[in-house]
Amino acid sequence: MSKFEKYLERFELGHSVALSRSRGWSYVIGWAHRITGLFLLFYLLLHINTLSTLTEPEVFSARMAILSGPLFRVLELVLAVPVIFHSLNGGRLLVYELFTTDYDDLLRSWVGLLSAVYLLLLGYFMYLGDQSVSPVFFWFSAMAAGLIISYGCARKLRRAQGSMFWKMQRLSGALLFVLVPAHMLFMHLSHAVGRDVQVITERLSQPSIAVIDGILLILVLYHGGYGLVGGLKDYVTDRRIIRTVSGAVFLVLLLFGLQGISLLRSF
Repeated sequence: MSKFEKYLERFELGHSVALSRSRGWSYVIGWAHRITGLFLLFYLLLHINTLSTLTEPEVFSARMAILSGPLFRVLELVLAVPVIFHSLNGGRLLVYELFTTDYDDLLRSWVGLLSAVYLLLLGYFMYLGDQSVSPVFFWFSAMAAGLIISYGCARKLRRAQGSMFWKMQRLSGALLFVLVPAHMLFMHLSHAVGRDVQVITERLSQPSIAVIDGILLILVLYHGGYGLVGGLKDYVTDRRIIRTVSGAVFLVLLLFGLQGISLLRSF
């Protein structure tokens, strides 16, 4: 590396540090959004792997017995933090990008406020336990709300500049804005909903619920994969590396997606 290149590298590093300081919370929130996105994508793959053992009830029940202790109950509530933050902040970004609002500071405040309300509500239901709700009614209500939001975003995206893949990423985000927090809330309405083999298999045996779960699976895998590759492009300029990593990401997510779809079709 020449002296000029070293000087340029130090300059760019110093410029990045200064830029991060000047951005303040926006910079921190931007990084938090990416980190929570990566974490949730990894958790989804782990979740698919765990659910794949439903075909072996004894193995699944043994895993759930481990995850039912008091420590893991607390960790479940902690897990809700990146879920609700990523969802609500993603909604903020959609509003900022598509509706050109000048109230971004206000939106950030609402992200924090609604996140706190959601966590309190989730913790309350976890404390009550054994709350019953019709899966069909719950998920069709959530899907309807997600489709309404997606329709509003789709109207804006028709006139927006960007590739079809970019637009699909935004549309998937609009649906997941509702479906992901709803999924976590539903899983904690009752202890048996996400742990009892019979309860899970009965729910997944309903064709309408299996279709909604399949849509949720595809949306999360696409949204997470696109976000992962998009983040890579921000820091890597070598096209060969980008193509190689993108191909690997696509292959891994495809395999997990097929595993998830196969599981849903088995009931």
